[in-house]
Amino acid sequence: MNWIEKLASMLISSFFLIGIIIQSAYGEGNIEIKSFALEATETGYQINVDAAIELNSTLEQALEKGIVLYFVIKFSLIDTKWYWVDDEVARSKLRIGLSYNALTRQYRLSHRSKSQGFDTLNEALQELGTQHHIPVEEKLKLDPTIEYSASLQVWLDASRLSKPFQLESLRSKEWNLSSEKKEWRTKLPVASSFPIHR
Repeated sequence: MNWIEKLASMLISSFFLIGIIIQSAYGEGNIEIKSFALEATETGYQINVDAAIELNSTLEQALEKGIVLYFVIKFSLIDTKWYWVDDEVARSKLRIGLSYNALTRQYRLSHRSKSQGFDTLNEALQELGTQHHIPVEEKLKLDPTIEYSASLQVWLDASRLSKPFQLESLRSKEWNLSSEKKEWRTKLPVASSFPIHR
């Protein structure tokens, strides 16, 4: 084999390896929280969440086979006292179902007695990641003068899958799709709209 053939062989191998890396990165899936805001309203508090959601090929194939994927957005406020156990004083938890109808060739989002159809998966995922005016449930009376520990996370709820897929999710990381858990210290907003974390 002369040097030209060796060079051609190396180039082909390099392009093949790059293709595998790109395909692998594309197929991983990801959830990234882009922005978050906590707002004070006349009746209490609500949150706005914007997240970028990408599915891997396994989850896309599951959708096409009729499997409903449930995603959860959870926000918590914790009252941390040095003399007491950490207590969740408020929370907001929204579960959204993402499905695909092979007959209509539409993707559908279902949550809070609301259902929307989309022509493409990208449109559905964009809407899924943009959730505003989610009410915050107060377990205890909130105090705007003290500082709370806040957390926010978005994830695929594998516990809502059928049993065979729940077992599969335990064996394969492709079913474990979650954002990084955001945690920070904050006081409650007093204005009508006050972003507290980006």
